[in-house]
Order: sequence, then structure tokens, then C-alpha cells
Amino acid sequence: MEFGIALPTAADSWKLVQRAEEFGFSHAWFYDTQMLSADCFVAMGAAAVNSRRIRLGTGVLVPSNRIAPVAANALATLNQLAPGRIDFGVGTGFTARRAMGFGAMKVKDMADYIAQVYGLLRGETVEFEMEGQKRKIRFLNPELALINTRDPVALHLSAYGPRTRALTAKLKAGWIDFVSSAEHGMREVEAMRADWQKAGHPLGDLQATAFALGCVLQEGEPADSERALAQAGPRAAVMLHRAADEVLSGLKPGTTGMPNARPELAGYIALARTFEPRDAPYLENHRGHLMFVKPEEKRFVTAELIRSTSFTATEAEIKERIDRLRAAGYSQFTIQLVPGQEQALADWARIRKAFV
Repeated sequence: MEFGIALPTAADSWKLVQRAEEFGFSHAWFYDTQMLSADCFVAMGAAAVNSRRIRLGTGVLVPSNRIAPVAANALATLNQLAPGRIDFGVGTGFTARRAMGFGAMKVKDMADYIAQVYGLLRGETVEFEMEGQKRKIRFLNPELALINTRDPVALHLSAYGPRTRALTAKLKAGWIDFVSSAEHGMREVEAMRADWQKAGHPLGDLQATAFALGCVLQEGEPADSERALAQAGPRAAVMLHRAADEVLSGLKPGTTGMPNARPELAGYIALARTFEPRDAPYLENHRGHLMFVKPEEKRFVTAELIRSTSFTATEAEIKERIDRLRAAGYSQFTIQLVPGQEQALADWARIRKAFV
């Protein structure tokens, strides 16, 4: 089983990527959340020239936020710096769009976007629409070798629903899933494997990546310790943010599996109703999203919520959970590292070593 890291992108993320490579991690995924973190392509460029083996991927890019020719150009540029080590992770958008008050984009639009990006990477002329006008476009100077369209760029889809899973299988792409628990992940990969087989692909070809947050607890350490709150609390807080979005902004319900009547969620929703500006509560709602727990939301991020939404447990327990994910069909486990808690990489490196 491979192990990766996921990063709320910082300008100097290359430093952490270097350490991860030294520890033997196979992948580094960079969040593409413009209103929350640094630009992923700038940071990936720095990581590309400061690493040798580790794969670098967008984790994940949202098509509505970057037009196809720009994304294709960025991927081909990275591929020149790190030939054959670039992964194109893409999704319909949760964090990157909700932080701007928008819901997910249409699956069909994402499929069209992927086709345009890969058509350009193959050197084809593709039809591109901008400002209501359609034009034919292609890379005009490939012979100058300013970019690399020769080495493959692997496709991975963030897919939680039946339509995105079906598209993943149709495109024979890698699959990215954000998991809260081993049980949740096992249900998700079972559904993905069914779609994969339905598309006629051998199960052994499925590259399934489980993203998670968590904290490797010391013996006797509570799940809401200061350290656990910092490393895993942001994942629990996502459930609060999601619930508030659904109530205050009318966005479609996600896959929390948690009723809004649950005390933590109900309490946070009441707090979120006071967020300013009143016509844009999503601004305060998503501040710190997947990075830190805001002071005013700490009382809702309970030990039980952390345990139920993250891989927060002792080292032995976490190894057992990851082993169950591997047996269920996941090929990679990726842990997100929280800004200011980079030292946690050493904890997860010990766990990775157990699966070598």
C-alpha cells in the first residue's frame, strides 16, 4: 500500500514534500483552494525542482476555477520539471467553491473539461468556449520543449456520488475518496469497485486513494487533547461547516451521515446564523476550513465528533484501520497535514513503515 500526504498549499510546501520523500511517501497532493491557501501550481513547481521521486498532484483542482487551456498548460509545465511524476486530481468542487458561496458544478461540465485538458495534452486541436464564443485551440509551439506533453499525466477523480463514480470508471481514472472511518471507507470503495467492474475493468487496475485527517494518540491521550484538536479537529469542523452551508445557503446536502439535529451541529448552525456579513455567511463559515479550528467553534468540536470523523486513535488502532482499508481495495492512504503541525509527519511515517 502506498502512502501520501495532502497539503493545504503553502508557498514553501516543497520543504514538507522533501521530508515526506525522505520518509518514503509516494505522493504529495496539493489543495487547490484559492480563497484559503496558496496557489497549488506555484507550490508544485517549487516541489518539482526540490524532489526526485515523489509524485505531485492537484488534490483536487476544480474546473470552474481554472479554464482548461490554463490548467493543461500548468500541468504540462510541471511535467517538464518532474517528467512522469504529475497527477491531475479533479473534482466538482466542495471547499474551493463553497468558500465563495457556490455549490458543486455539474458532472457533465467536469467531464467536458477533462476531455479538453487531455485533448490539449495529447497535442490535439479542441473546441473551447469562452465568453459565449467557441473557438478551436491547441498548443502552438510544442517543438520548443517549453512544456512536456510527452510523458503521461495521470488522471484522478474525487468521486462521492454515483454519477462521479461512473465517470471515474468510464475514464478508467484513479479514484480519490475522503474517508471519516474505516467503515465509511469500506462502504465507499465497495460502491466504486462495483462501478469499476460494471465498466468492464479488472479490479486490480483500480487506483483507490483514501484521504483522511487524524492524530496518532499516545497511550491514554484523549481524542480532544490540544494536539488532537489541532491535527484532527479541522476535519470534524468540516461537518459543522457543511451543515451550516446547507441550512444558511441552501446548498444541497452532502454525505455527512449526520443529522443536523445532532447537538454539535445544531449548536454550530445557531452560531452561524449570526455570522457577518449576513448576505455572505459562508465567508466566516469557511475560515480555517481543514486548517484550524476557530476559537468560537471549539466547543462544538467534541472528542466524540473527532473520533467519528477522523483517524484519531493509538498507533496500533490506526494501523488496524488502514489494514482494513487495504483489504477492502484501497491502494493508497493519504494523510492531510495541518499548518503548524508538520511534526506529525514523523508519526505517520512510522505507520507507513509498517506497510512496506
